[in-house]
Amino acid sequence: MNTLKRTLALVATLAMAATAFVGCGDDKSSSDSAATSTSKAEESKGGDESKPEESTDGESAAESSEAADPSTGADKNAELGEIKLATGGDKFTVAAWNADDVPFLLDQWKAAEGISDDHINFINFDVGGGQASEKYDQLFNDGGDLDVYFCEADWALKYINDDEKTAPLSDLGFSDENFADIYAYTDEIGKDSKGVRKGVSWQAAAGGFAYRYDLAEQYLGVTTPEEMQAKIGSWDKFVEAAESIAEQSNGKTALADTLGGMWQVFAASRTTPWVVDNMLEVDDSCKAFADYAKRLWDCGGVTKNPQWDPSWYASGQDDSAMGFFVSTWGFGDAILAQAAGGKDGATYGKWNVCQGPAPYFWGGTWIVVNPKTDNAEDAQSFIKTFTVDRDQIKKYALEKPEYCNNTAVMQEIVDAGENPNDYVTNLLNGQNYFEVLHENAKKIDLKGLITPYDATIKSAFINAVQAEYLEGGKTWEETQDEFVKQVYAAIPDLD
Repeated sequence: MNTLKRTLALVATLAMAATAFVGCGDDKSSSDSAATSTSKAEESKGGDESKPEESTDGESAAESSEAADPSTGADKNAELGEIKLATGGDKFTVAAWNADDVPFLLDQWKAAEGISDDHINFINFDVGGGQASEKYDQLFNDGGDLDVYFCEADWALKYINDDEKTAPLSDLGFSDENFADIYAYTDEIGKDSKGVRKGVSWQAAAGGFAYRYDLAEQYLGVTTPEEMQAKIGSWDKFVEAAESIAEQSNGKTALADTLGGMWQVFAASRTTPWVVDNMLEVDDSCKAFADYAKRLWDCGGVTKNPQWDPSWYASGQDDSAMGFFVSTWGFGDAILAQAAGGKDGATYGKWNVCQGPAPYFWGGTWIVVNPKTDNAEDAQSFIKTFTVDRDQIKKYALEKPEYCNNTAVMQEIVDAGENPNDYVTNLLNGQNYFEVLHENAKKIDLKGLITPYDATIKSAFINAVQAEYLEGGKTWEETQDEFVKQVYAAIPDLD
């Protein structure tokens, strides 16, 4: 197959995740149906902790994530090295757990490179992000055709640390210079335990706090996102504001949408890895979160709705929730637009967004390459289009829309005041949410904090806090004991 066809095949590679925690990091459970092959575009949709005293008003510790000088870095004309994997295959096969992102990526890639539909095979497992791993395992065990596939943040290392399942991106000719503009935290997740880059993401799944500006004015007296940020810019302020709103509304309106949403934000600012020297680390921030959660749970400052439940979305229209923690992939129909009831919904256009109590990311998807690919030129082209070519990155960011993983491109968009598509912009009453996410994205620092067990441990923690500490009335010591038991039952190899 010639180079042009290979480039075409690459389109399938961008099948992304969604964590979130959907689109990009979606933990939403969905039908466990059999994998289907399609290239049809579908509507796109779219974890972690924060020090209790930390405010987003502070300066970032992750200076390496600051936007790069637009005059430096890689672009569509960047020189790539030698491809060391097989080329010349027939179908370019891309796999993902849903169709939230891949069809968009493939369509743009096909248009940019002149690739035909019949060269692409998109395997859509049509499951929640957390269920994708077992589908991939089955695909590998069956020896099915696979060139490029997508991994979610919480479990990406399972594959990135396995040389039989993922190839170094250097084998596709990529160098450090090609990825000079990506956000530092995304690079941490894309590297294996030896520091070898095996995956790269086209998105930076930074999040913010989307809120009903009419309810914020009613209960907090604020009229701008800047005033709202001043009210909730640390966890202490956030909890105080939630208690005030619950009291004024007689328990009708909660500031926070879900306990799970709070945990996504809080966990993103952990400063200690969950596992150190093969032992579970339960630091002081765990107790701090549990205590914040209890205050809000008891007073009605956070709803008791489960994420992804119809009641969760409905709370955005019936005044029972003032705000939602939303990542880049969640500003469309995955979360916020659906919570508003869609374009003709009861609260569409009544939302604004601010940074919230702490910088965080929720979910995210990493593109990885099967070492047994026979379409390496396509894989290279596909990855280059959305992680190196600035013109294509900018196009995707504004038209999808999605906050993309290129500091120079996003800085350019923010500086120019360019708005994403009208659906999301009008949902936010004309506000450019990229400006807010840009500030949070620059502050995320995960260096040395990623472990292969994060998804399991985070899930066990929030389950124990809700069941034991909030609903069961247990002490913190009893809650912590239950958390530890759950972790060691799920990960018996820990010391």
